[in-house]
Amino acid sequence: MNPGLVLLFSLLNFIVGANASAGEPVGADLIFVGDAMQHQGQLDQALIEGDNKYYDYSDCFTLLAPIVTAADYAVVNLEVPLGGGPRYSGYPCFSAPDSYAEALRDAGFDLFLTANNHCLDSGDKAARRTLQALDKIGVDHIGTFYSKEARDTTAVFIKDINGIKIGFLNYTYGTNGITPREGMEVALIDRDTLKKEIEATRKAGAEMICVTMHWGIEYVLIENQSQRDLADFLVGQGVDLIIGSHPHVIQPMKVVRNEKENKDVLVVYSLGNLISNMKTTDTRGGALVKVRVERDESGRPVFKNAAYDVFFSAKPIGKGTNFKVYPSAYSDKIPLAQQQHWKMFEHNARKVFNEHNVKVPSL
Repeated sequence: MNPGLVLLFSLLNFIVGANASAGEPVGADLIFVGDAMQHQGQLDQALIEGDNKYYDYSDCFTLLAPIVTAADYAVVNLEVPLGGGPRYSGYPCFSAPDSYAEALRDAGFDLFLTANNHCLDSGDKAARRTLQALDKIGVDHIGTFYSKEARDTTAVFIKDINGIKIGFLNYTYGTNGITPREGMEVALIDRDTLKKEIEATRKAGAEMICVTMHWGIEYVLIENQSQRDLADFLVGQGVDLIIGSHPHVIQPMKVVRNEKENKDVLVVYSLGNLISNMKTTDTRGGALVKVRVERDESGRPVFKNAAYDVFFSAKPIGKGTNFKVYPSAYSDKIPLAQQQHWKMFEHNARKVFNEHNVKVPSL
């Protein structure tokens, strides 16, 4: 059998295996990926001309979808507002069509993170419309809110996943200097707010807490001291999972110990890009992390283990083709002209993970 397919089957078995006892779930498998970008090149390639213009992303995630859909819950950072058209734009002020989010949903992503530095790129109206569009396509979302009042009443988000109640929170370091003008609320990183909302989530019934952070320095492969300090703060608040985005390159994953609460905590500093039209070697792909949570002997849900895989965001090879995400199991299918880019990306990513990861192996 093709070695790549062996790896894919191993990944799927890892996700679905040991998931039930006597027919009942004993835990849950989560998948996290990084930044879903939408540059002008992606818009241009997805555009289907005709009487009714349409942007087609249906082929972008087909190879990744089996991995994502096999998980019990999957999370993606949506780093573009859904502006509603008729005109859309790439960098520096993003606006993407709804069909982009629909393609991510169809690939199996359940929770969309919206607190990031580009969430206000197209203004308050587009930021609010993004929430409406995500509601319309039936996916969960956290990180931005219609107003402060809405945040006060809906900031607590708890998902029952196979009988384990997990609270999810999402924060960003900033919004590229754009200030909300019409009351739009963005969850910014502020320790007092984090502490308050973590506690509120716990009091509302969350048995575990996952905090997703848009942080760090772009294009730097190792986390900085500010990220480490914030991670330590979150561990001190009893958080179970800390998942990072923003740098557009991967950064290490580490299992740390919360001695006070006698549990392990997963810290993922950056998962890089899910898909983009970025060109430098380290931005050409990203990582997914598969996370297993289970109830321990006492019945307490805890983080059990995590493992990662890397993937590549290939560029179109001609008219009628699109950007496409290739999990490592399908790396031999990456267009020949881009194989060297993939090998360089994979080499750098695995070097960082091999040297700096703590108890987070490759799948």
